[in-house]
Amino acid sequence: MDLGVNSHPLQYVDLLVILVYLAASTLVGAYFRKGQKDIRTYFVGNREVTWPLLLVSIVATETSTVTFLSVPGLAYHPEGGNLTFLQLSFGYLLGRIILSALILPGFFQGHYISAYEALRKKFDERVQRAASLLFILTRTIADGLRLFLTALLLQQFTHWNMPASILMMGLITLVYTYLGGMQAVLWTDCIQFLIYTLGAFVAGWMLVGYLPSGYAEFFCAGCEAGKFSLFNLSIDPTQPYTLWAGILGGAFFSMASHGADQIMVQRYLCAKNLTHARVALIASGLVVILQFVLFLFIGIGLYLLAQSGSWDLPPGIRNDQVFGKFIVEKLPVGLVGLVIAAVLAAAMSTLSSSLNSSASAALADFYKPQRPGKSDADYLDFSRIFTLFFGFAQIAVALMAWQIDSPQSIIDQVLSVAGLTTGMVLGLFLLGTLKRKISSNAALCGLLFGFLTVMAVYIPGRLGNPLVAWPWYAPIGTTATVAITLALNSLFGKEKGAG
Repeated sequence: MDLGVNSHPLQYVDLLVILVYLAASTLVGAYFRKGQKDIRTYFVGNREVTWPLLLVSIVATETSTVTFLSVPGLAYHPEGGNLTFLQLSFGYLLGRIILSALILPGFFQGHYISAYEALRKKFDERVQRAASLLFILTRTIADGLRLFLTALLLQQFTHWNMPASILMMGLITLVYTYLGGMQAVLWTDCIQFLIYTLGAFVAGWMLVGYLPSGYAEFFCAGCEAGKFSLFNLSIDPTQPYTLWAGILGGAFFSMASHGADQIMVQRYLCAKNLTHARVALIASGLVVILQFVLFLFIGIGLYLLAQSGSWDLPPGIRNDQVFGKFIVEKLPVGLVGLVIAAVLAAAMSTLSSSLNSSASAALADFYKPQRPGKSDADYLDFSRIFTLFFGFAQIAVALMAWQIDSPQSIIDQVLSVAGLTTGMVLGLFLLGTLKRKISSNAALCGLLFGFLTVMAVYIPGRLGNPLVAWPWYAPIGTTATVAITLALNSLFGKEKGAG
């Protein structure tokens, strides 16, 4: 993809800043390698992590390049871009509160390294593996798309071709995750959170400074253009950013992504206790709201700068690429490197977490049950092999995304993919909270029906005739899975239940 936005090569000072950051990330992984003696330390940090580090890690993990580049693109959009995306974050906070009370305690009733081991306690290994497989497939596809978006920016300032950009990002992240395990992931998350937050603030401050009348123009012209519109009360289910989709769809999506997705549950399993996990989870919802405000404000500033006539954008440029173009063209030497490092930090925090959590799910849910009794050293070796496998799988997805080059916003693509399966798995966890006995056969049938139901509303959208927007995928999948499971449960009532 060449949109003519890479005409400003990176200066040596900026390159040095980026290289220092990348080298530091790799060194963190190498530092923690010496403490990796078993899968407990490799995957759950020996269960001694306090809530402040968990909070930062949760936020950093869900703040990928998609957030850094694509969310500003939503507010920048010349045709209707505004703050309505923020409505989702209200549902995200509500979902976290419900999750902390309803599902989170179940993860502390055993010494798990995979979220789906908890399902085996209620059902059986078939349900455990089905849920784990859905997670692994969804995570590999969604994070491959995130890797692709990061490579778009890398291409802008390095003049490399897309395959080279994808390989560089993917391999560097793979190296420090492979070396250091979960402790490396958590501490690099902390470093990356500080870097990308600082980078976003600096870029936003510089952006407002480029406007002819500064902050006055930002607020006045932004209001006149309708950019500060927040609430959309439409009841059209095909619109993704309405109040109803935000509160209901966002709550279900957050419960699913943070309660039925190994990438987040693995963080709670690292916590010292349930209280630390709860505080980190709920507080992360507040921090995410503030982050969305910051990135959406940056998008508004980009729109106003382009409309002022002092910054020309090439025809056909993706909204996802506008912030990247601003970084490489408008920021001074040194700051370009800082903000580029911030974008890479946002990407690497999510990708490293994804690799580690996918490997832990593969080991705990598939390999270890089939190969019991092996030594800790053997399990640790296979954990690293799984990390390598999923790293290369995500690189392959990113390369395919580059070839397909869908015009849909990448954040919509990523969240759509996540919403397809996480709602169904959330349904299993909600069933697991019931005191009544639930048949594993009924649960598997409910999971299948939930998948078919979600695909029935997803496929028409891909064909250009959407029935509902992506925030509704999670509630539809959850409701269908729970309803059919309960309806069929009586038919399998004589089966030996799990419970």
